[in-house]
Amino acid sequence: MKKLIYLIFVPAVFFVLAAFRPIAGKLVSKNAHISFFSHTTLEDITANNYKAMSTLETTTGNVAFVVPMQSFEFEKALMQEHFNSKKFLDTKAFPKAKFTGKITNLNAVDFTKDGSYEATVQGELTIKDTTKPIQGTATITIKGNALTGQTKLKLVLADYGITFKKGKPSTNLAKEIEVTVLAEYHPE
Repeated sequence: MKKLIYLIFVPAVFFVLAAFRPIAGKLVSKNAHISFFSHTTLEDITANNYKAMSTLETTTGNVAFVVPMQSFEFEKALMQEHFNSKKFLDTKAFPKAKFTGKITNLNAVDFTKDGSYEATVQGELTIKDTTKPIQGTATITIKGNALTGQTKLKLVLADYGITFKKGKPSTNLAKEIEVTVLAEYHPE
């Protein structure tokens, strides 16, 4: 009987300890949600991508994202076609957007304690083979053994070589778009 109790109790203790261990090391998000929103007087455009991948290193603050550009989904098929076309994002030639950066105030985030923390993230964003420095504020939420990162930022399309036909402004798409990022991280 003692052996049976031991066989049940020991694995249960290890399970409880593993479930409540602090988040540390390299974390991965395999289906981060990236969306963008454009507002003009003519129309609002929203696109969603649930196939972005990200890593977060809790000891160094290093953060990286890879976003497959052809995975953005639009409400209208024609919008998707324009988005992927050679005249706009040319997603066949430039299939991925990338971000590499770092949490610059890493000491403000306690990865061992449940809570919501404001993190300053700084790095480089590459879209269409154009790389620009970028900085923003992210909210990191830790609850149990789960970590979620979320941010909103503004991007000027022309900064990344995303221009309109013959240099004319578009009445359908804003020159500056709002990008929202939501990533749920898990141990690697």
